[in-house]
Amino acid sequence: MNRLQSFTRKPLACACLLLCTSYSSSLLAQTVDTEAQRVEVTGSAIKRINSQSALPVQTISRGDIEASGTTTAAELMAKVVGNIGALTDGVSLNTGGDQRGFNSVNLRGLGSSSTLVLLNGRRLSNFASPGDDAGVDLNSIPAAAIQKVEILLDGASALYGADAIAGVVNFITRKDFQGAEISSHIGQTFEGGAAKRTLTLSGGIGNLEQDGYNIFAVLDAQRNGSLFAANREFIDDLKVPERLGHLLSGLSSPANIRLTAKQLDHLRKQNFAINGTPISNRVINFSAPTCNAPANINLPKGTAGPNGCTYNYMNDTALVPESEKVNFLSRAVFQIAPQQQVYAELNLGKATTHYVTSPTRVTASIDYKLVPQLANTGLNTVKDPVPGQLAVRMRLAEAGNRTNEVISEGQRVLVGMTGKFEEWDYDTAITQSANTALDFDKHGYVLLDKLLAGIADGTINAFGPSSPAGKALYDSIQVNDESRYARSTMTSLDFKASRAIMPMDGGEMNLALGAELRRETSVFRPSALLKSNNINNDPAPEDGRNTRDARNIQGVFAELHAPFAKDWEAQFAVRHDEYQNVGGATSPKLGLLYQASPDLLLRGSAGSGFRAPSMSDLYRPTVVSSTATLPDPVLCKTSNNDLTACADNWTTRRFSNAQLQPERSQQFTLGGIAEINSQWTLGLDYWQIQRSKVISEIGDDVILSNLDKYGSLVKRGSDGKITSIELRKDNRGSQKSSGIDLNLDLHKIQTSVGNWHAHLQGTYMLKSKLQVNQGDAYVSNLGKFVTEGAVPQWRHHLALDWEQGALAVQLSNTYSSSYEDQNSAINVTDGKRVAPNRVKAYSLWDMSASYQLTASLQLRAGIQNLLDTPPPYSNQAFYFISGYDPSYTDPRGRSAYVRAQYRF
Repeated sequence: MNRLQSFTRKPLACACLLLCTSYSSSLLAQTVDTEAQRVEVTGSAIKRINSQSALPVQTISRGDIEASGTTTAAELMAKVVGNIGALTDGVSLNTGGDQRGFNSVNLRGLGSSSTLVLLNGRRLSNFASPGDDAGVDLNSIPAAAIQKVEILLDGASALYGADAIAGVVNFITRKDFQGAEISSHIGQTFEGGAAKRTLTLSGGIGNLEQDGYNIFAVLDAQRNGSLFAANREFIDDLKVPERLGHLLSGLSSPANIRLTAKQLDHLRKQNFAINGTPISNRVINFSAPTCNAPANINLPKGTAGPNGCTYNYMNDTALVPESEKVNFLSRAVFQIAPQQQVYAELNLGKATTHYVTSPTRVTASIDYKLVPQLANTGLNTVKDPVPGQLAVRMRLAEAGNRTNEVISEGQRVLVGMTGKFEEWDYDTAITQSANTALDFDKHGYVLLDKLLAGIADGTINAFGPSSPAGKALYDSIQVNDESRYARSTMTSLDFKASRAIMPMDGGEMNLALGAELRRETSVFRPSALLKSNNINNDPAPEDGRNTRDARNIQGVFAELHAPFAKDWEAQFAVRHDEYQNVGGATSPKLGLLYQASPDLLLRGSAGSGFRAPSMSDLYRPTVVSSTATLPDPVLCKTSNNDLTACADNWTTRRFSNAQLQPERSQQFTLGGIAEINSQWTLGLDYWQIQRSKVISEIGDDVILSNLDKYGSLVKRGSDGKITSIELRKDNRGSQKSSGIDLNLDLHKIQTSVGNWHAHLQGTYMLKSKLQVNQGDAYVSNLGKFVTEGAVPQWRHHLALDWEQGALAVQLSNTYSSSYEDQNSAINVTDGKRVAPNRVKAYSLWDMSASYQLTASLQLRAGIQNLLDTPPPYSNQAFYFISGYDPSYTDPRGRSAYVRAQYRF
C-alpha cells in the first residue's frame, strides 16, 4: 500500500489524497495511485487531478477487496460502514416470493431505492421482480473484474439524476489488462456448511499505447453451499422456543386440531383427556406432550398452547441458501485516431439461488369420525355451523421442505466513443441492459384442491404417516413450475463533454455539459397455475394479470468547476430530468473547498435531489400477505383487552399507485481534514439529508395504533372482525437523517520489523427519524428497531496492516453498536408481550495474510469471524428468520479460506 507522493510541497496534500472527500479515501486499507493525472472521479463529469474534487468519495482498491476475503459485490458492500439495512439472501428469505434473490446497497439506511449503483460510471437495469425496493441486483456485478469501487456519500442527483439521494456506488472494472491470470478461492466454515469454491480466469491482449488496442475478458464462477439452522449451535443458544414461542407456528406435524368454543365445552363435560392430561385449550394434538420432536414441541406458552404442538420452523430453514454464480465481462478499446477511442463492453451474469424453508402448512376440514380418538364423542351433536366438522392445522412434512429456485440473469452491452474534439473532452455511449428474474416452485408446494380433498377423505393422514396411497397422492400433486417471470430492461444514449473555458487565479475554469435519453420497461408474468390460486402457500397476485409497463426519461446537466484562488474552489452543478407520466425535477448542487492552512482543508456542499417512483411503486399487482401478531383495539374493547382473543396475524393487501410523484430531498455536508503530524491524518464530515414526499405505505402497526386517523384502511366483516388492512403507497411524510463521518489514518510507518499502516472509518448517527404523514410527529429508529429495522448509532471498520518483503498481514474489525429491540410481538395464547430486550453490539474480527511466492504466484489465506462471534439475540418479528436480525449479521460463524493467484 503505497503512500501517495505529494503533488505539491504542502504536507496537507498527502492527507487530502488519503482521506479527503476531494480525494479518494480508503474504506479498508487504501492504495493510492502515485500519478497526479487528470481523471474523472465519481461525482463529477470533469476530468481533473484527483485532489481537486470537493465531494466525499471513498475508494476500495483491488488490494483491499482481496485482503477482505470477499468474493461477491454483496459481501464487499456488507463491510461498508454507510451501508445499513441492505437486502441480502438472509433478508430476502421468505415464503411469499417478493423479491427473493435480490442483493442491494442501502447507503445511510434511506432505502435501496435511494442508492444509485453504477458500473463504470453508467447505469444498469434494476432487479426485475416487483416489490418495495428498487435497485441493481449486486449479483449482476462482475466482482472478479472489479479494479476499484468508488462510493460517493453525498446526494448526486445534480449529475446522475434520480435514485442518488443517499449517494452513488460506482463499480469500476479493469480497463487495460494484458496477459493471463488464473485464481482460485476455497472457503470452509469451522462448523460445516456454507462452503465456497471459486475459479476466475482473466486474459487480455494488446497494449493500447503501442498496439492501438486492448481486449480483455474475465470469467468468474463460484459455488456456495447451504447452511441450515439445525447445523449451528448458536441457534439453540438463542432459545427461540422459550423466548419467542409466539413467533413459531401452530400448524404442526402431526396436525393440531383447533376446536370451536362449543366443541371444547362439549369435550370438557366428558372429561376428555390427551395422554392422561385433561384438555384446557381449544388447540389439541394427540401426540402431546412428545409432539414428534425436535421440530414439533409441546410449548405451553407457544402458539399451540398446553394441549397442542408448536412447530419450530427454524430447524428446517436454510439460513444461507445454496447458490451458483457465473459472471463474464469483456471490454475492448481501439485507438482509431491520436485523440479518439472506441470501446465496447459485454457483461453477462447468472445467479441461481436455492431457497429452502419449512414444509408448507394448511388449515383443512375433516369429519370427526375419521379421528379415532374423537369418533365416539358425539361432536356431531354440537350446534356449530357444520356439526362434527373439525379444523385441522397441519404441517405437510411428508411433502418435503419448500424449495424455491431463483435465477437472476443480467445482461449489459455497451458501445461508446471517447476522445478530444478541438478543446472538448467527450464521452458518449449506447447501453442496453436487462435483468431477468425467474422464481420456480421446485418442491414442497402441492395443488391445494387435491390436498384438501385428500385430507377430507382420509387418504392423507393428518395425524401420522400416510398410507402408500397417501404418499402417492403427495407425489402426484407436487408442483414444479416457473411461478413468476419478471424482466426489466434499460436502453440509454448518453453524451457528456467538458473543456476549460477561462483562466482563473487558481487554475482553469472548466465546464461540463451532458444529456441522457433512457427507456425503461418492466414485465411481470405470473404463471397460469399461480394465477389459478391453487398452489398451497403460494398465493396468486390479487389482480391476477400479467403486466408490461414502459416509460421514457430525458435528462440534461451542466457542471462548472471554478478555482477562484489557489486556496479555494467551487463546484456548481444542475440537472433537469423528465419522467414520462411522472413529471420533471431540477436538482442543483454547490460544493466548496478551502485550504485554510497548509495542514487544514475545509469543504462543504449543499444541494437538492429527487427519486422518481419505480415501475413497481406505480404498477405492481396487489399483493396479499399478513401482519405480525397485532392487537385490534376495536376487538380488544369487546373482549376486556384479552389479547388471546383480540390479537392475530391480520391479512394485508398492498397496493401500488399510478399517481405517485417524485420524492424530493435536500442535502448538506460540512467538514475538513487535518494533518495532525507526519503520521496521522484526521477527517471529519457532518452531513444531513431530509426527504419530503417520501413514497411509502403506512405500517400496519401504525394503522392499528391510530384508528381514529387511519381507520378507513381497516376493512371489517359483518361480525366486526378485521378482514384485511390496506397498505397503500403514497407520497406521505418526511425523513430526516444526519451524522458525522470519521476517517482516521495512520500513514505507513517503516520500522526494522516491517511497515505498518492503520485506517479507521466510522459513522456516528445523530438523527434518523421518519414522519408517516405531513403534520404527524416524527418517529425515531436511531438505536431502536421500528417496523422494518434499526439504524445503529455507531458503525466502524478498522484495518491494521503490516508488511515486510513478500509477506503482508491484515487484521480488521467491523462493528455495529447495540440498539433497543422491537419488543412489540404478542403471544396470542397468553396475551403477553415479548420480554423487553436490548440487542447487543456486533463485532467481527477478520485476519488475512498474503505471500508473493514468485513474481507470478501469490498465495493468500485468511480467517473470517476470527472469534466465532454469533449473531446477537433479537426478538424482532419483521423477518422470516426469528431469534436474530439477518439484515447485518452473518450466521456462518468462523470460516477459513485459501486463495492462489497465478499470472502468466
